[in-house]
Amino acid sequence: MGKIKLVALDLDGTLLTDAVTLEPRAREAIRRVKDQGVIVTLATGRMFSSARPYAVELGLELPLIVYHGAQVRHSGTGAVLFERTIPRYLALVLIKKIKEFNYAYNVYWDDRLYVERIQAENEEYAWRAGVEVHQVEDMAALLEQQPQGPLKIVALNEGPALNPLEAAIRQEVGDSIYITRSLPTYLELLHPEVNKARGLQALAELEGIRPDEIMVFGDSYNDVQMFRYAGLAVAMANAPAEVRAAADYVTGSNNDGGVAQALEKFILQEGA
Repeated sequence: MGKIKLVALDLDGTLLTDAVTLEPRAREAIRRVKDQGVIVTLATGRMFSSARPYAVELGLELPLIVYHGAQVRHSGTGAVLFERTIPRYLALVLIKKIKEFNYAYNVYWDDRLYVERIQAENEEYAWRAGVEVHQVEDMAALLEQQPQGPLKIVALNEGPALNPLEAAIRQEVGDSIYITRSLPTYLELLHPEVNKARGLQALAELEGIRPDEIMVFGDSYNDVQMFRYAGLAVAMANAPAEVRAAADYVTGSNNDGGVAQALEKFILQEGA
């Protein structure tokens, strides 16, 4: 592993506490890491508009990896540096399949969240993400009006209830779509070339940084590809066992300053 030049941080369950706030010790550690010349960014499944306020709070004026890597977008200028959308015909298939299960779902265009029916799951998602919900009468009709397919589609329900939907989607479209979960209750569907590692690679190439010079943090299955790409992968103590096993190091939980603990150990070299 080379000297760390880039740190990529997941948000929910990692940098954010369960109360969806920045953990104070992590905020201070990030400031000190940046003072050493290390680039710090966010790598999240969230929308750009949902991630950007945290970047502003942390003073991160640089490209952010959002929508699980489907988009890399500059936090200051809003310029899109990389993007992959779901093909229109596949989006229609996915929406139809989710509606067969009668589950709540979100669709994303132009950094806006669209729904057909506002259900409790949509409202909870919007609250957590801090974004507005835009209701439309006919999602398929809206899709036909767009110049390209959506960045992401998310089905919302209890984790076990989403399993048969995931199986049905895999049977219907196979590897034509990337399926992941940022939380157990969010079944997230994206372009097949998309994952956080691909977004991180796009950013690293822009900055001239090698994979072995990158440190990443995460807590869920959507972080595992990023773990494999980076030189140093850190899982949170609150991550599932399979995610912890994929990491190089397991730190404290998101509520107990886990991000700060690992930054202090590996970059600030305190208590090493």
